[in-house]
Amino acid sequence: QQQQQQQMMQQQQQQQQRPSAGSTGCPGGPLTAAALASAPPGVQKQLLGEKLFPAISKYQPELAGKITGMMLEMDNSELLILLESEQQLKGKVDEAMRVLEVQGRS
Repeated sequence: QQQQQQQMMQQQQQQQQRPSAGSTGCPGGPLTAAALASAPPGVQKQLLGEKLFPAISKYQPELAGKITGMMLEMDNSELLILLESEQQLKGKVDEAMRVLEVQGRS
């Protein structure tokens, strides 16, 4: 699982470096439920990760990759809600930080 997260982080960093035409229909625009539903299941998480990573980076730049990986375990519909609500996203980032702190102590 940790190896998967590292691979996801590398993919996300590569995605950040090259501007993508985006299968969302509007590059840089919001990811809609319809755009997400039209994407194949394997691509859906990637699209969500590409939107989540920069949003999470605002709060936790050093751990954005790890937190993004953690959040991608959630249901896609929940992730769309987080992308629409800055307040809920911040709450989830804080929650992830608490989980990481506990893991770090054990």
